[in-house]
Formats: sequence, C-alpha cells, structure tokens
Amino acid sequence: MKLKVLIVLVMLAAGFSANAQRGVRIGYIDTEYILENIPEYTEATGQLENKVQKWKAEIETKLNEVKLKRESLNNEKALLTKELIEEREEDIVFEEKEILDYQQKRFGPNGDLMLQKRQLMQPVQDQIFQAVQDIAKAKKYDFVFDKSADVVMLYSAERFDMSELIIRTISRASKRTQAKNKAERKNAKAEDVVVEINEEKESRQKAIDEKNAERATAAELRKKEILDAREAKKKEAADRRAKILEERAKAREDKLKERSGDQTETDKPSVADDTQKDSQEAAAKSSADILEEKRLKRLADREARKAELEARKQKILDDRKKAKEENQSGEDEDN
Repeated sequence: MKLKVLIVLVMLAAGFSANAQRGVRIGYIDTEYILENIPEYTEATGQLENKVQKWKAEIETKLNEVKLKRESLNNEKALLTKELIEEREEDIVFEEKEILDYQQKRFGPNGDLMLQKRQLMQPVQDQIFQAVQDIAKAKKYDFVFDKSADVVMLYSAERFDMSELIIRTISRASKRTQAKNKAERKNAKAEDVVVEINEEKESRQKAIDEKNAERATAAELRKKEILDAREAKKKEAADRRAKILEERAKAREDKLKERSGDQTETDKPSVADDTQKDSQEAAAKSSADILEEKRLKRLADREARKAELEARKQKILDDRKKAKEENQSGEDEDN
C-alpha cells in the first residue's frame, strides 16, 4: 500500500512538472513534531499520563487484595465447610469480575483513556488542519503531506518542511485567543510570522471554537450516559448478588428445619413396644456420642499439632541459643 502511494505521488509530480507552466509546489509537515512543540497539548498529555498511572495503581491494589483473599481461603479450607468455601470463592470471582470491568472502563476500546485521547487530539488536529489550509492557499502549494502518516518519504528537503510555520501559526492564534488586553493583542499581531492571517481567519477560528465547544458538550453528555449505565449495571449486579445470598440463606434455613424436623420425628414416641423404643433411643444416643467423639478428636488433634509446632519452635530457639553460647565461649577461649 505504501509503495502504491509513493508511485502515485511520483506520477503526479512528474505530470504536473511536464504540463504546468510553473513547477509543482509540494510541502510536508511532521504531526508528531508539531504536537511535541505545542505547550497546551504536552501539558494535557502529562495530566492524562498521571491519570493513567493512578488508574493502574488502583487496579494493582485491587488485584493484590483479591490475591490475599484467595491465599487466605486456601489456607483456611481445611477448617471451613463446603458451603462457606463455595460462598467465599463466589465472592472472590465476583470481585475479579469487577476488576476486569474496571479495566475495560479505563483502558478498553471505548474506555476513558481512548475517550480522553480523542478529546485531547481532535482540537489540535483541527488547528493543524486549518493552519495547513491557510499556509497552502497563501503560499500556493499544490500538495501538502504528513511525514508521520503512511506516506513513504524516502527523502525530504528541510526547505519544504512546513512544521515550524504550523507551530508558529497555532501559537499566534492561541495568544490572540488568550490575550486579555489591547497591548497583548497588539504584541501577538506584531509577531513575525511568514503567513499572514487572512480576513476569514477570525471567523474560521470562531467556528472551530464553537465546534470544539459542541464536541466537548457532546462528550460530557456521552460520558454521563456511560457513567449512568455503569451505575445501573453495578446496582443490578449488587441486587442480583443480594438475592442469591438471600436464597442461599433461605435454603440453609430450610435444610436446618428439615434436619430438626427429622430429629423431632425420631424423638416422637412410636406405637412399638418399650424394648424397640429403648433400642432406638440407644441408637440415637450412640450416633450423638459418635459425632461428639469425632468433634473432640478433631479438637484434640488440632491441639496436639499446635503443641508439636510450639515444641519444634522452642527446640529450634534452644538450639540457636546453645550454638550462640558455644560460639561465644569459643571466642572467649581464643582471646
């Protein structure tokens, strides 16, 4: 594609040179160089970069919090029931999804970063385009290319570079707009620029300003709509999560009620004889004793492990102390 553009440009230049009475006047600009030398743009770019770093720090903090929660859950799984483990895992997954949504909000294709970049670039691009139009008409250029675009420029003489003229024209227009008194406007007008501003310049600048204001208003409205939609989605997700938790709690209550009902059914006197009743009560008591014994055994095992860890820790400390004393005594003997 770039080679085709180069061939077309060469053919156009050759055709104009052969047929026109005057030579073809071609100029070029370097948009990247122009943007780097516009103070308003560089300042706004720096502010946007600070926002980006702040967003990245927020995301990193949230990811670390989720990581700590997952590690804590993995360490406590042996002490938790299956329902509690599932509930905490669902909470962690929900928080991870919220972090992904926040990343999309900030850095997605339609996120705040791309939106603010477009808002930052568009006014400057309009100014550059307008300045190129004015200079090209005043200096009677036939073609003006952008060195930063896809046009292949194997060689470009500096005398055809219009970038400095564009910067000076935009700076002069900015000073005129920001002038607070007659003296400042006079100084701005007296600045040395190659291309004189024609009579329609002020009206065009006013139209550009109005267009920029309309674009900024539309962007603010669009941003508000996006924020409202996100808040609505967030509220909907919170309501859905609350409903799930409520249903889960209700299910647990129903299960407990069912278990207590079964226990009540077991405790009710039956029409069987006294011997069968006694055997059933003994069996129920035996089951309860077994559960209690298992619970006590788990507690005893836990205390035993804890005591073993404490003993091991104390032994390590004693060994270190003994080694330290032996080293100290050895140094005293050497002395």
